[in-house]
Amino acid sequence: MDILSLILWPIKWVIELILVAFHSMWTFFGLDPDAGVTWVLSIVGLVIVVRAALIPIFVRQIKSQRRMLEVAPQLKKIQDKYKGKKDQYSREAMSRETMELYKKTGTNPLSSCLPLLLQMPIFFGLFSVLNDASVHDKAGVGFLSQELADSFANSVFLGAPLSSTFIEAFNNGGQPWQTMVVASVMIVLMTASQFITQLQIVSKNMSPETKASPMFRQQRILLYLLPLVFAFSGVAFPIGVMFYWLVSNFWTMGQQFVVIRNMPTPGSEAAKAREARLARKGKLVVEEKPENDVAEQKKPTQRQQPVSKARAKKQGGK
Repeated sequence: MDILSLILWPIKWVIELILVAFHSMWTFFGLDPDAGVTWVLSIVGLVIVVRAALIPIFVRQIKSQRRMLEVAPQLKKIQDKYKGKKDQYSREAMSRETMELYKKTGTNPLSSCLPLLLQMPIFFGLFSVLNDASVHDKAGVGFLSQELADSFANSVFLGAPLSSTFIEAFNNGGQPWQTMVVASVMIVLMTASQFITQLQIVSKNMSPETKASPMFRQQRILLYLLPLVFAFSGVAFPIGVMFYWLVSNFWTMGQQFVVIRNMPTPGSEAAKAREARLARKGKLVVEEKPENDVAEQKKPTQRQQPVSKARAKKQGGK
């Protein structure tokens, strides 16, 4: 067993437990255990449980990304300060000021990536379980027996086998044609949901300062690049695996909507919309300055009267 299989083994074991538990539950409620709809609903339940368990990691990732967006304007000032300077002293000074900024604001560019890296083994485990069952007709490492794997691989949803792919149907002269239709619809939905998710961030959850920074250009590239990845890679995914990706995308889109609505980036369009909603409901809290500050601002300053030279000498003599 290689190192990757060793890492994924406990993850796949838990995933199979959840998948088989949902399959048993739907079967208990009277659904056909070998029907495609039973396995599709089991996949939906699996995604919901896994993504719900990852909510704390997602919230931490959002907070890290938000702090990075907030310091982006200050980071741009440092970059502009040393723009065009390629000598060793300037590079060291730029690096030093950047690290001081990160330390002062409590941010770390790697902290926003860490939660995503922690999620990757779970996603690989999900893909491995569903792909092995649907394509290779293999038993799992735990609760997914060979009988259940056969049931999953041979199940059909809307006329499309869960183990089939768009490319296989295309190479077979469009047979079964249901596979091409179901796969095409799912690819469109996957691409659209991914695009909308990225569009929410770019259009609503970025401050004007961030939109003027290089980070905004990176987000704009991802806005069009990630949906294309789903569009081109989706044709090779089995229908069963695509259901996982589709439900996961819908979850991410809804989760992103809730976060942007309730935890928007300060200065962004979403933040202004939230303030307007709170103002209409009378719940907008406006920070008031302390009374001492107000008193100091209102306290008149006494005008100093001009003093003649003779009077100044007389006062100096005293």
